[in-house]
Amino acid sequence: MISLMEKQEIILSHFREGKSQWQIHRETGIDRKTIRKYIRDYDSKKRQLLETSNPDKELIADIIAAPKYDSSNRIRRKLSDQMIERIHSFLNENEIKKATGRSKQQKKKIDIYECLIEEGFEISYPTVCNYIRETLNSSKEAYVRQEYQFGEICEFDWGYVNLIIAGRQKTYQMAAFTSAKGNYRFANLYPSQKMENFLDAHVKFFNEIGGVYQTVVYDNMKVAVKRFVTKNEKQPTDDLLKLSMYYGFKHRFCNVCKGNEKGHVERSIEYIRRKAFSKRDTFESIEEANTYLSDELKKLNARITDYGNGKCPKDIMLEEFPYLIPLMPSYDIARTMELRVSKYAVISVDENKYSVPDCLVGRFVFVKIYPEKILIYHNNKLVTEHNKSYGVHAWNIKIEHYLKTIKKKPGSLHSSTAMQQMNPKLHTIYNKYYTENPKDFIELLELIGENGLEKIENIIKELEKLNPNGINTEKIKMLSNRHQEDKEWTKNKERTTEIEEQSKLILNLYGNLLNNSTVAFHKEAKII
Repeated sequence: MISLMEKQEIILSHFREGKSQWQIHRETGIDRKTIRKYIRDYDSKKRQLLETSNPDKELIADIIAAPKYDSSNRIRRKLSDQMIERIHSFLNENEIKKATGRSKQQKKKIDIYECLIEEGFEISYPTVCNYIRETLNSSKEAYVRQEYQFGEICEFDWGYVNLIIAGRQKTYQMAAFTSAKGNYRFANLYPSQKMENFLDAHVKFFNEIGGVYQTVVYDNMKVAVKRFVTKNEKQPTDDLLKLSMYYGFKHRFCNVCKGNEKGHVERSIEYIRRKAFSKRDTFESIEEANTYLSDELKKLNARITDYGNGKCPKDIMLEEFPYLIPLMPSYDIARTMELRVSKYAVISVDENKYSVPDCLVGRFVFVKIYPEKILIYHNNKLVTEHNKSYGVHAWNIKIEHYLKTIKKKPGSLHSSTAMQQMNPKLHTIYNKYYTENPKDFIELLELIGENGLEKIENIIKELEKLNPNGINTEKIKMLSNRHQEDKEWTKNKERTTEIEEQSKLILNLYGNLLNNSTVAFHKEAKII
């Protein structure tokens, strides 16, 4: 098919410059039949236009229209009814996969073409593409513009952001909320789309706006949809049900592959990512990145927009506030599970290991997983707390959890993971005084557990002044006890002094009372 510019060149060359069809063919390379067709068509319509007193606008438009071919009546020589039936069966199979959460396993056009070839059909790839395109375009849907009420709907979605944190490039998940009425935006960065992060984003958003929207709209994300009952009916996850019951909001899911049904937040992901992180994408920590993101969102929410009728999203949010569900105290966002302690006195959470006291080997513990920390309980008692690790197969070990085991096997201390992850200050003490006596070091760790590392460090400094080469746990313990005795003596002395002062005060009051009574007695005697 020739272009509009080529059509123009043919017409102007023939009618204005007087060139023959053959000459135009030699200069342009366009087929002579095509040249003849457009020259005759233009000449005929031009005469018709000049002969008519009231020119037809459609005729004028047709003269200057771009060339097009009518292929509606063209016979498909290769595309048989059997091929069409197979193509439709593949397209129906794709629809089923969309509805059952397997959208990433659909067949593309090239896959459908290859399947047809494998089944013995003779057909070209462009023919398959054209037919599928025509079929899908024929069923294009119309959209109905929505009007939203105050406090009615907000939308949630995840998006990714590539950042450089502490010199390393990492991909973070951005949880984002957008109000449907005023496009008020909230976002926070997380290492993953785990349930505790999903819940944490909700709590942070509700706390920021001071209330809860009547309905929250989600797509078919794993943290929100437990399973597909039918194509259009989804069962929510237990955590989403608990969250919605606690705060009192309704949840609604989009249809499969219908991002337009939550178009506000779909656009907000790209908008926030571009407006905030196109200016800066390097930070020392995820906390610093979230602080920066919060500051940028305050600027965006204070910006007057065209759709806000001269108001900014923050102003519209203030108008929505009276219509929001009253805010409840912050929901406990922890993801919980019950785990058995392994022979290494660790539990496994998201493929990372966390130590517990070695007396719990083989027992079950209750674990609460937060975005930043992990709490471990046994018999309803908190036994330890760890900072959450975002690596893969990382071991998070506290040496104090292994004191009982290392006492029995002191030789295992030197090369242990616990030793490698130990506090650098403890490392220094061990390397200076305990490399030959690891069992004695275990007693020191117990002493640190009772008195604190800072106090033991101060005692070691005192001993270093007296005899740098004679430091051991026995001397540290003796000096620690002496400090404790001195502290008790000082405390008792202060208490004794306080008692003495109180006693003196009471005696003085009693003496004054007696003196007043004697004076009164003498006055009364004189009167008599």
